[in-house]
This record gives sequence, structure tokens and C-alpha cells, in this order.
Amino acid sequence: MKISVLALALLLVPSIPAQKLTPPPDARGRVDRIFSRFNRNNGPGCAVAASLEGAAALSVAYGMADLEHDVPLRPDSIFEAGPVSKQFTAAAVLLLAQQGKLSLDDAVRKYVPELPDYGAPLTIRHLLHHTSGLRDWGSVEAIAGWPRTTRAYTHAHVLDILSRQRALNYPPGAEYSYSNSGYNLAAILVARVAGKPFAEFTRDAIFTPLAMNSTSWRDDFHRIVKGRAIAYSENNGAFRQLMPFEDVHGNGGMLTTVGDLLKWNQNFTTATVGGSTFVARQLQQPKLTDGRTIAYAAGLMVLHYKGRNEVSHSGTTAAYNAWLGRYPDHGLSVAVLCNSSAANGTQLGHAVADIFLGDAPPAQPATRTVSAPKPGMYRSLRDHSVVQVTADSPNEFAGDRMRAPGEIDGGTWYERVEPWTPAPADLAALTGEYLSDEAEVTLRVALENARLVVHRRPNASIPLTPTYKDAFNSSLGVVRFLRDSYGAVTGLSVSESRVWDLRFRPVSR
Repeated sequence: MKISVLALALLLVPSIPAQKLTPPPDARGRVDRIFSRFNRNNGPGCAVAASLEGAAALSVAYGMADLEHDVPLRPDSIFEAGPVSKQFTAAAVLLLAQQGKLSLDDAVRKYVPELPDYGAPLTIRHLLHHTSGLRDWGSVEAIAGWPRTTRAYTHAHVLDILSRQRALNYPPGAEYSYSNSGYNLAAILVARVAGKPFAEFTRDAIFTPLAMNSTSWRDDFHRIVKGRAIAYSENNGAFRQLMPFEDVHGNGGMLTTVGDLLKWNQNFTTATVGGSTFVARQLQQPKLTDGRTIAYAAGLMVLHYKGRNEVSHSGTTAAYNAWLGRYPDHGLSVAVLCNSSAANGTQLGHAVADIFLGDAPPAQPATRTVSAPKPGMYRSLRDHSVVQVTADSPNEFAGDRMRAPGEIDGGTWYERVEPWTPAPADLAALTGEYLSDEAEVTLRVALENARLVVHRRPNASIPLTPTYKDAFNSSLGVVRFLRDSYGAVTGLSVSESRVWDLRFRPVSR
């Protein structure tokens, strides 16, 4: 991975003044062109809707809902909203707080004692902002060889997995890292505090008051849902079903339509549910313990797009892709729901928004003055991944350290490391079996054809590619071998974006 000038230059863009929008006369034709590759009768596609000041401006669908039964998509087809669902889970928590049934500063263990005591306050507020430090349970299971869609996970599984995690990615509140674990715990917590199932509470408190009549939760994936679109993976024109066969929800798992999503977005104007205080609270951006403000509010990202204020969320679950965006200064909302792994909801949603927003005035960016970089390999101080820095990368440098700006989390620090070309003897010293009680898996590291390979039951063989001293890239994530002060190997660590340091101890070397 290379960090370039254009990708990571920090731009300070003033917001474009509010303006009243009217639908352009050629809007439908332009939207048709955006979704033309999905306008077919032999593949999955998308539904898209837009509203201006709460009034419908667009509602259309492209492609098929069910390839086995030749059912086309409709604007009212039901999709899974993926991580867009998180804002509804956060809203449920905020409504309970408004009712005085909990405080966002309550310790999570007050309601979910199954969690370990990490010695530092881990609050409900941390869950909603992805600042808890909790490892993503799905990522832990992927390292163990059981990624989501390979097992029918339930909330009981989630609690069991999290109860075994002896460490956090970081102290609560210190950093931002996206973690489904926090939102599954939030859904569990809502049910326990409300005294009724999470799905029932959100139906009564949110969906029914807003007439979101086609919205529910996938809390039982066996249940028949009339009008649901099947999700498909796509590879070189061939389609296969790729559905979220799990009962885990709150992090995702909301079944809905583009029309219902626009009704929810309008609540940020009407405040029908919760009132104005509730709406403001959901949009409030938190600060980390070092004073940085992050973009992730309560299930929503407060961002800028082409100089305009944008409140949005995107994401995927299995082969469903979703994006919901709102431009509060212009009264525009756009919802995109797709049942194809080939769709990019964010790109499609932005393309539709561009039609209604028109051309943005040229921004006058204020660039940050930075010191000259030292080209080479840099290691993330978060997840230990590496990037290659070139001589024209104007990021923030301090000696052998570099800060790559990020709008959501405030940026990531990297430190310069030397590339490593290990000798055969170096590799042989790292072989053996390593066990993680937290992931319940054993990895066998072997030297094969002059390179290290990780073997995992039942039949996975994962090659390791050396990067810096004792560290390797792999499909597992970054694999690092740990040593004591005498240089002896004491264990192995696997890191990726949502699990920063999962430890394995040697059991046979």
C-alpha cells in the first residue's frame, strides 16, 4: 500500500451555504444511467430513493430480487440494511436514556456481567461511538477459521466469544476502532433494560410511530419475510447466494425498504420520535481522551462531502450493500439498498446525491505544512500493518514517525521500520504450534519450500510474507512473533483492523 499526496493531504473545507433544491428535470434519466449495469433480468441489483424536504423525489429499482423464481426488484422490496442498522440500535439506547432507565455513562457490565472486568470503565457511551476497545467478535472468529456466514451465530455466541477476550484493543475512550461487538451488546442491553425483546422495543418506539411498516429485524433468519430480496455474490458474471444466515442483529440485521429509510431520515427534521433533544444527542460527536473529536456519532458518521455537511452510514452484510445519506443544509436524503456484492452503496448514493446537489463551488483548501518524509516502510502503531511511503507524501512527520490523517478517527500514527529478509534459519526458529484460548484455535507454523506457512484446521494453509523483523503479512492479518528480553520466541500475535493484538502461546516448538 502506498500513501500518496492526493489520498492523504489534510484539507480544511468550509461548508457550502444552505440552498433550496429542486429536482432537475432529467434526474430520472441520469439515475437510470448510474444504475444501468444493474438494469437486467438475469442478475441482482439495487433500489434507490431520494427525498427533498421530506417529499418524495425519486423511487426506483433495478435488477432482480430472486434469481431462482424470476422475481424483479421493486422500490418497496425488502433488503438487509447492514451497518446502516446501527443508528436504530443507538436510537433505542438513547430513548431508554431519555426515559431515565439507563445512563450512557453506566458501566456496560452493570447490564451485561458476562463481559470480563478490564480494570477500566467501559461505558455504554463507548459502545455507541466505537471507542470501547472491544475486539470485533466476527474478526476473532475469522482468525479462528469460522467467519460470519459459515456458522449460524446467535447473541449467545457473541456473549460467549466476548467473555473469553482477556484484553481490549486499547483503553476505553483512547481510540476509535469499528467493532460490531459494541452494537450487539447494545441490542442485548436494550432488551434487558426494556424488559422486552429488542425487536419489539424498536418496533413500538421507532418503527410504528414513523410508519416504517416494512421494517423489522432479522432476529430469526428462518422466518419467512414477504418481499425480501435474496443477496448474491458475483464473480465473473456468475451468481451465488450469499445470505446472512445468523440471528445476530443490532450491529446490522435490519430488514427494510428505501422508502422506510427516508421516513427515518425525516425524523431528524420533524423529531417525531424522541424530540429535538434526542435528535441532537444522536448527532453529537465524541472526543477521545486526548481531546481529538471523531466523526462517528451514535450510529451515524458526521462528515463532509464536496464541501457539504453529510450525515450518513454505509456497509455490507454478506452480499447486501447499503448506504443512507442526508444533507441537512439542503433538505436532501438518499437511500440505496442493493442485493449484489458487486454494488458499492456509497459510490452509488453519492452519484445520486450529485444529481440533486449540482456542482459544488470550488473549495479553497488550507493545506498543512509538513516536514520532509523519510521514504520507506512504516508500521501502524494500532494494528501493526505496514504502508510504503514515497518521497512526495506530505503527511505529518516527527522524526521516524508519521501521522496519516483520517476524517473519522482523527488519524493513525506509524513508525518507520526496516524491511526484513529472513534467512532459512530465522524462519525455522519460528516454527511450531501456537494456541489461543480467546479464539479457541491452534495454529501450526511450518517451513515449506523456504517460506513459513500457517496451517489451521480443518485444511487451511496460509502463507506468510515477511515485512519487518519477526512480522509477516497474511490473509489472517499481520502475524508477529514475540520474543523475551533474551531473544527467545515466547508467542505469536495476529492483528487486523478490528483485532489489534490477539495473542497465541506456544504449545509445541
